[in-house]
Amino acid sequence: MASFNAPDALGVPARLQVFAPSHAAALLRLQAVTPAAYARSRNALDGAVTGLSPYLTHGLLGLAEAARHVHARHPLTFDDKLVFEFAWREFFHHVWSRAARQGDAILQDMHGQLPWHGSYADTVPADIREGRTGVPAIDCAVRVLYATGYLHNHARMWLASYVVHLRKVHWRAGADWLYAHLLDGDLPSNHLSWQWVAATFSGKPYLFNADNVLKYAPADARDEWASAGTVIDNTYEALDQLARQKGDVGPERGVHAGVAEPLPIHLPPNPLLESFMPGVQLIRGPLAIESIANKSVQLIHPWSLSALERDDDSHTLRLGVIHLPAHASWPWSERRWQFVLQAMAGVVKTIWIGDITSLDASQATRVTAQATRFPGYREALASVSSLTPEPRLLPNPAMACRSFSKFYERVRREVKHFPELL
Repeated sequence: MASFNAPDALGVPARLQVFAPSHAAALLRLQAVTPAAYARSRNALDGAVTGLSPYLTHGLLGLAEAARHVHARHPLTFDDKLVFEFAWREFFHHVWSRAARQGDAILQDMHGQLPWHGSYADTVPADIREGRTGVPAIDCAVRVLYATGYLHNHARMWLASYVVHLRKVHWRAGADWLYAHLLDGDLPSNHLSWQWVAATFSGKPYLFNADNVLKYAPADARDEWASAGTVIDNTYEALDQLARQKGDVGPERGVHAGVAEPLPIHLPPNPLLESFMPGVQLIRGPLAIESIANKSVQLIHPWSLSALERDDDSHTLRLGVIHLPAHASWPWSERRWQFVLQAMAGVVKTIWIGDITSLDASQATRVTAQATRFPGYREALASVSSLTPEPRLLPNPAMACRSFSKFYERVRREVKHFPELL
């Protein structure tokens, strides 16, 4: 097994190892996107995936902007696989916004049913979290996750399928764990993808086997990912029976080398705040009256890190905000905190950290923020500011769509030609 700190040895392309937290870095990635290459190789772990998701999640880049940049060089249509992937992201957000039940329905079973009728665990076992299951495909995925903060979608699906169907861990526990470590941890995309794998947001459980791993593993590191002789080295019929009829299969026999999980944390660590944000004022208490009096205040939160330059208008204050009560429920890895804080420091001069509901900006002429459905931020921002809509690429159908095909059909019925959206 390759060492923990060697994503190169696991076949991870260099562009998927490090994500510079800036709009300029996102634009460089866009310049390298070729829809035809994406369509041919997107399923391979070393394929031509875009690596744009961390930028899209945190608002450094919008889907419409990304589509315009690609379309200018490679004309896009609704039939392009790249547009499909953009649409999947919007579909997940559509489900989040149109869910029939009150509250955050995506955090509960949507529809469908887990295949096994026993009790699923509510915590992810240590051998999985430490990458020592003895199944190379799973252990490599965990190592890549911790080393980069990113995982190819195929590896995410393998990990989720193993966790839910073979180890009998409830999808919510697995989704929460993965979310905390992903730079691109987007709540609806992540949690609904886990539900799709689990069969609570699809018609059947997603299963994979050792042959599937070998087919899509990085060409230069297939031996590292190869999982012959393990529990996944089975037919799909046998794996379906394990998913439906057997409890936790446990780790493979023997002792397997593991890695330490970098534990998620609930607030930005002081060393990060003090080391990489020169010129940015950090505030943990009340705002000075003179800093906001007679000014228009725009609150910039972790999902709205737009590419606008720092505003030197003396009548406007763009204020970065970190709402600590939300992160008490949704902690992040240090790597993700660093990505978000560095990105935020690139677009604001002042960052405020605390409980947004206690933020007194009554002396400002107005307070605005981009809306977000993220729990905690959603309610807090609405209590202190006027909200502008979250940007979208595709229209959001008024009627809730339970499947991607229905969603895409309604979008295409409303918009005949994709370029009309750009």
